Amino acid sequence: MSEGREPDPTRVVADADVLAADLLVGGSAREVMDVVRSHSWLDVVATEPLLEEAAGAVESLAGRALADDWRTKMDELAVVVEQPPDDRPALAAAYRGDAAQLVTFDERLRSAEAGASLRGLIEVSVRSPEAFLAVVDPATIYELTFEGAYPGPDRKPR
Repeated sequence: MSEGREPDPTRVVADADVLAADLLVGGSAREVMDVVRSHSWLDVVATEPLLEEAAGAVESLAGRALADDWRTKMDELAVVVEQPPDDRPALAAAYRGDAAQLVTFDERLRSAEAGASLRGLIEVSVRSPEAFLAVVDPATIYELTFEGAYPGPDRKPR
């Protein structure tokens, strides 16, 4: 990663598609967000444009009231970082927020070509929700990051 930045294994970016699917669809997107929400020491990192994109999707599919309520909850949950103009929101969140994981349904971001382009610029694992759930273990992250044994989830996921 440039500028000596190291990715933080306790920081996760959920792309706008995953955030909207968490609320509206469930499935693997909700399972990913439940993992993050159920551990106070895991952070979801976002930018304003990423949150606006997700809120726009929620509004167009389920109405403004639900989008506004969702946004209020995300403002409490997310660590919001600055995004330079013209940056892709999820990548900007990962880079600016030092996130180790980026979870997205976008196959373009998960492609080998994207991985090759990102290599040397940013150290982040870009995964589908299903892949994230298959390889990311909160107990392992906790034990590598903090002293002591993994205490298990410490808050309700929703």
